[in-house]
Amino acid sequence: MKKIKRRAFLCHTFLAAAALYLPLPLAGKTLTKSPEPFSSALPGPDIIDTNIHLMDYPFRTLKYGKTKDLVSKLRRHRIIEGWAGSFEALFHKDIQGVNARLAEECRVNGDQMLLPFGTVNLAWPDWEEDLRRCHEVHRMPGIRLYPIYQTFDLTHPDFPRFVELATARDMIIQIVGDITDSRHHHPIVQVRDLNLEPLVEVMKQFPQAKIQVLNWNHRIRQNLLQKLISETTVGLDISHIEGTGAVGRLIQGNSWSGKGHPVPVTRFLFGSYAPYFPVEANLIKLFESPLNLKEMTSIMQSNAQNFKKN
Repeated sequence: MKKIKRRAFLCHTFLAAAALYLPLPLAGKTLTKSPEPFSSALPGPDIIDTNIHLMDYPFRTLKYGKTKDLVSKLRRHRIIEGWAGSFEALFHKDIQGVNARLAEECRVNGDQMLLPFGTVNLAWPDWEEDLRRCHEVHRMPGIRLYPIYQTFDLTHPDFPRFVELATARDMIIQIVGDITDSRHHHPIVQVRDLNLEPLVEVMKQFPQAKIQVLNWNHRIRQNLLQKLISETTVGLDISHIEGTGAVGRLIQGNSWSGKGHPVPVTRFLFGSYAPYFPVEANLIKLFESPLNLKEMTSIMQSNAQNFKKN
């Protein structure tokens, strides 16, 4: 059997999906040369990636770990904007330094496509000042929290106040569920558990809050997912959704974990979790799911645009 290379597979997968939506005269034409996958010459939406990370991953060296290499990779896959957090936020105590380096890295090496999402640690004093600096000094559009590493959870007494202050500044709040499988940690690292249940009541207190959960699927079970969808406006990224056609099945309310409440397509924002995950992995999720072009476009771009505006 003739082997097919990953590049060829991605190219043909995209073209097969795109052909379904091409005008009939174009759909029947034969391409004389296969273009680069997701080339700007191909029809289709540009992509906003809401879940990428910069700086050094603490447990191993990642391919595309350098910002310039990552940006080049993202652009090859039609990604025109990336919401970038910093892996340094996991363990560094100097949060002000973490945020300053992230902002500078996006400015110098981000090729005008990376938006820095700083962090605060509610378990440490003076987090309000870190939040102020993120907004007023670094002009960051959002904040990314890492509760299982930053030694607090959503029952922390300052969490509602944090949501209130960030919302007053019209900042997006991203809450990260997992960074990696716990088996990949160094043996001395013991991360905390994370219960996202308190998010429901906090979002009821602050209905204007723009909150997205990243890397969430091992932290949100079916009953909590139904609450978040029916009682809040929370957004979800797709980076850790697993299973063939799983994104489409969640939208239909027919996930592999069992039938449940359908998740509106408007709740899903594209997130690759690059460079930890290959960008291609999450593009394939869209093409293998039973999605029409409007739904794919929503996840790829318009949901993120609306999330920023609302």
